[in-house]
Amino acid sequence: MTDYLELIKDNYEEFTKSEKRVADFVVSSGTKLISSTLQDIKKATSVGDATIIRFCQKLGFSGFSELKIAIAEKGYQIPDSDVSFAKIVEEKLIDSIKQTYSLAKIDSLEQAAQLIHHSQQVFIFGVGSSGLSALDMESRLLRSGIRSKAIIDPHYQAMNASLFNEKDVVIAFSLTGRTKDLVDSLTVAKQNGAKIIVISNYLLSPIAQLGDVVIQTAIEEYLLNGGSLSGKVSQIYAMDVLITCYEVMYGINNVDMRKKIAKAIVDKQVD
Repeated sequence: MTDYLELIKDNYEEFTKSEKRVADFVVSSGTKLISSTLQDIKKATSVGDATIIRFCQKLGFSGFSELKIAIAEKGYQIPDSDVSFAKIVEEKLIDSIKQTYSLAKIDSLEQAAQLIHHSQQVFIFGVGSSGLSALDMESRLLRSGIRSKAIIDPHYQAMNASLFNEKDVVIAFSLTGRTKDLVDSLTVAKQNGAKIIVISNYLLSPIAQLGDVVIQTAIEEYLLNGGSLSGKVSQIYAMDVLITCYEVMYGINNVDMRKKIAKAIVDKQVD
């Protein structure tokens, strides 16, 4: 597929003034555009849907979705044969932790820990690869003495959300913060008074806007590398920092707790 930037450059003088505003926004946004919607572009450029679609079609794309795939293709890197792929993976994972660490805010972590501490029930929502992080958090919380329930099926999320009240806390994982099923369930949960802790990349995303507190992750998930390990590592790091903050704030002796759990499962192992 032809480089979308080259297409914009070659066709720029043929664009209308409104289309040029869209072109400038697309170029300046780069891979961030993959997580944007038509509404985001309309708001940033003050143009209508028809202008954006016409711009995409002048580049040879059927619409906005196909343009996003082209952007994702350009941002997707395949290691060269003379580069150590092991080193590339190492650098990505280390970078995901460093970037997430740089975004950590102690006030947000303490507020989230307080919500967990004062809750009657803790639920953890996630869909797709974020659902795996939700399951990991359920296990991690248990080792700190907190019984929680990870729900990764959108239908069960919606059903449970309809029964939540002000004593419940929902922890929601979403890198993009735009997963529709999760937005719908969290909206119901909030209407019923539940407190919401969001772990996500974008502070202004629909899911983050529903949160009482947001803990920010740092790794973007592109269309061609969805479910990437870097994104999951960023989520797991943020999760572990939150739980460690909870343990410190409320004097949880993690060693004693782990010993109790170890005694409960030691007989489950085969000699």
